[in-house]
Amino acid sequence: MPKTSLKISASLLALVMTVPTAHAMEADSMEAAQQESATATTASAAIITEAWPGPFEGVPQWDKVTPDMFPAAFTDAMETLRTEFEAVASNPETPNFENTNKALELAGEQINRTYSMWGVHLSNLSNPEVRALQGEWGPKLSAFFGELQLDPRILKRYKAVYDNRENLGLNQQELRLVERDYDNLVRNGALLSDEDKARLIAINTELSKLYSNFSNKVLADEETFIYLDSEDDLAGLPDSFIASIRSAAEAQDKEGWALKNTRSVMQPFLANSTRRDLREQVYMAYINRGDNGDDNDTNATIAEILKYRVERAKLLGFETHAHYRMADTMAKDPERAMDLMMQVWPAAVARVKEEVADMQAIADAEGAGITIAPWDYRFYAEKVRKAKYDLDAAELKPYFQLDKLIDGMFDAAGRLYDLEFKENTGDIPVFHPDVRTFIVTDKRDGSNVGVFYMDNYARDGKRSGAWATTYRSQQSLGGERNVLSSNNNNFVKGGDGEPTLISVDDATTLFHEFGHALHSLLTDVTYPGLRGTPRDFVEYPSQVNENWLLTPYILNKYAVHYQTGEPIPQELVDKVEASSKFNEGFATVEYLSSAIVDMMLHNRDEAVTDVDAFERETLAEIGMPDEIVMRHRLPQFNHLFSSDSYSAGYYSYLWSETMDADTWAAFEQAADGVWDKGVADNFRKFLLSTGNETERVDAYRQFRGRDPDVRYIMKKRGFPVSEDSSAD
Repeated sequence: MPKTSLKISASLLALVMTVPTAHAMEADSMEAAQQESATATTASAAIITEAWPGPFEGVPQWDKVTPDMFPAAFTDAMETLRTEFEAVASNPETPNFENTNKALELAGEQINRTYSMWGVHLSNLSNPEVRALQGEWGPKLSAFFGELQLDPRILKRYKAVYDNRENLGLNQQELRLVERDYDNLVRNGALLSDEDKARLIAINTELSKLYSNFSNKVLADEETFIYLDSEDDLAGLPDSFIASIRSAAEAQDKEGWALKNTRSVMQPFLANSTRRDLREQVYMAYINRGDNGDDNDTNATIAEILKYRVERAKLLGFETHAHYRMADTMAKDPERAMDLMMQVWPAAVARVKEEVADMQAIADAEGAGITIAPWDYRFYAEKVRKAKYDLDAAELKPYFQLDKLIDGMFDAAGRLYDLEFKENTGDIPVFHPDVRTFIVTDKRDGSNVGVFYMDNYARDGKRSGAWATTYRSQQSLGGERNVLSSNNNNFVKGGDGEPTLISVDDATTLFHEFGHALHSLLTDVTYPGLRGTPRDFVEYPSQVNENWLLTPYILNKYAVHYQTGEPIPQELVDKVEASSKFNEGFATVEYLSSAIVDMMLHNRDEAVTDVDAFERETLAEIGMPDEIVMRHRLPQFNHLFSSDSYSAGYYSYLWSETMDADTWAAFEQAADGVWDKGVADNFRKFLLSTGNETERVDAYRQFRGRDPDVRYIMKKRGFPVSEDSSAD
């Protein structure tokens, strides 16, 4: 997800962290030791907080940073930010755009740099020291930002500019920024009484503790392993996967093979292993993360989070947490989001029944004597794929080399958006040896756009899943700056010097995250406050970018066999195309059940207390197929409970995909097909480059000439299409 600008808003409360307590020492030496340590640490913290040195307008000095530097960095950045805010709040001049809104837009450079580097330690380099810091500094920072946001002097100045906005000669961007600044403050409690403001700060402080607690528990369960010690346990697994789990065991000085409790290991194991008993074991370990009744159980933590969210929503004057979180989105309210989801849900469930029937028929014909269970779905789906399309996923994987596909996605970006990516060879520091960096250039004029970082492999201390972020975002205010963008994946690294081979699903993830990076690299706005887009727009550019993966051009040029170098046979490309809608029932239900449960969990004025019961009962109510589990069960749903970020917002993937499918139709219908430069230029002009300078609904209409049509997403997923269906 792209990083938003630093502003006095609830977005500041999403990142929360902390510092360890001092170790005990003799009283007569403690003060001197503390002074010496503080001086040294403060000097070291400048590596984090001060302007980054090096090429490309400065780059983070990852190789010089250690976790113990962050307490001093946080303290220094907070003091600087408080000074910047105080200069605006106490300014005796009449409030205007220049001395209020613009002045605060320019604030926060130090704390932005600190957050950028801290975020990498939290997500990519976590360890007990980092988690201790996160748990302790989070409440402090949450309270700090809350106080700034709710300072009545800031509200008074913003309101004065807001009330007089029509008389200030502002352009459209400036006018939009003034209106959003004021509305954002009001929405997040600026008009509350002093007593209620204090309570709001206390709630957000408690939530920051709970988010840290939740994240740490899930990560602890993901850092567990299932160990295999017999060749028989490897039955059905591809050689490349066996090599990777062997390497994982060797890294722990263990014999045999190690299966880490993450999705990147679970999925290929369930799809390939012929050992049904082990498939069940791996599956159960994965879906029960955070739900084992032990020290890492998250159910009580979730219940506390929900309690505080309900209280906060009421305090702020919203009907529910969902209404609070959706007030500044494209959908605007829970009912519109639910309406879209329920247009798709019945067709998805019906397709799952067809998929299960196909799988059961194969199991019966083989004499397996089983009823399809969740740990069988991926395994028998591959058998169905083979039977229906003569396509074996294992047959595809040798052609899907990670490095080659990276070249392909760079090529696509060049053809569509005139960007060139050239790998850097050493003058840019990285935070892990596996991280690769690329210099990004605009081919039209040779100017530097920025630097792109890729951290592709799973390892201990790195959270699961895939994500994109920026270490420095584009803006023209204060001088044009280039972008430091990153993608973070959890692919299983090839073992024994072999190239890393990935599945079609993994390759889709690769292109998806790169879509986020392209969005940040192509952004061209003046004010950082108009850079970040609504939650239900954020996933749209990344989902559009997925579409180019399976185009004939990319497959024919970059899907080459890792041993022979031969391009993927056209026959195999044809099979991929023919099977493009295969298993869409599973994919849609797995995702959509999570989104529906999220919305139903948060669109209520009383907090759920029994989380497990709510999950079971809600899934039964909507008719969840027994053969599938939610993509993210509540006890491990980081999107919802490691911050506010996606809470009451997981629907946004479907909302965005509705626009994505409609956008892809525009490319397919263009004169030059999906590589049509005219459509690509308009996509960039109206949607990718403009941040949030206009309402995203209006921006989409500029691009497409109308609102998105829901029929295209139904068609894309291979579901029945109603001729009178359309998106609002």
